[in-house]
Amino acid sequence: NRTGRMFTGDRSGDLLYHTLHAAGFASAPSSRSRDDGLALTDAYITAVVRCAPPANKPTRQELDNCKPYLLRELSLLADLKVVVALGKIAFDAYLGTYRERGLVLSSPRPRFGHCAVHVLGDGIQLIASYPPSQQNTQTGRLTPAMFEDVFRTARERLESA
Repeated sequence: NRTGRMFTGDRSGDLLYHTLHAAGFASAPSSRSRDDGLALTDAYITAVVRCAPPANKPTRQELDNCKPYLLRELSLLADLKVVVALGKIAFDAYLGTYRERGLVLSSPRPRFGHCAVHVLGDGIQLIASYPPSQQNTQTGRLTPAMFEDVFRTARERLESA
């Protein structure tokens, strides 16, 4: 699967694509442009907000404005089994699509925690991760090993689903 190539050409993307490649989801360990030949296998990348908001903190209005795009993309993913949410905003936004998709969330509502895995009522396995931002990687909140654990878990869950 090809994407619009979010994360391409920045430090977050360097870590993401290296990690995706190591887990067998990407054909190469880096991406520099949308036509560099990198291909994703068993993976699709999207965003809950379509533009970078100030301070990377989208408003409720921005999230609501972009939700129809997320809902449409999710409706096209017919064989979805595992979702990795990069950050609490993505985690909450994904869970926030359930009502509009005619699904019911399990109770209690899943809680965000790095590398936490939640098996949802529709069988989707939702894995939470700190996002690969420079702030997280430079402070050690997210190390390459921690990020690799997320995608190793995703690969294992996908293969056993």
